[in-house]
Amino acid sequence: MTLAPPPSGPSPTDARLRLAAQTPHVRQARRIDGAWWPRSYDLITELPSLLGGLPPAWGQITSIVVNGGRWTASPGRLLIANQVVRLRRTNVTQAEDTVCLLAPGLGRWDLLVVPPDAAESEAGQLMDRCV
Repeated sequence: MTLAPPPSGPSPTDARLRLAAQTPHVRQARRIDGAWWPRSYDLITELPSLLGGLPPAWGQITSIVVNGGRWTASPGRLLIANQVVRLRRTNVTQAEDTVCLLAPGLGRWDLLVVPPDAAESEAGQLMDRCV
């Protein structure tokens, strides 16, 4: 298991993240639950800020699935903010631009991943369309 380093630069709550509105206690079926614009494809650096920016109602994320082709190498488990998170990779082309977050007993959330090198206007448009 690898310890995720404390984030440098933006704080963990500065995730560039937009989430679709959810009605309390009603989970609507949707393909994408929001959009995330990481600053790089380095999971060890980016995940603390993503997890820190999620709503408390999503609970403890214990598993994350990413497309293996886009992200830098990372261990199968990370310790982030005193929580163990399992990382899995997929090469499914349908999941190429998404990250899947799993919280046992609470749900699954799929986020569109905006490329880190996207221009701010392009990223904003992608994120707005998603939510």
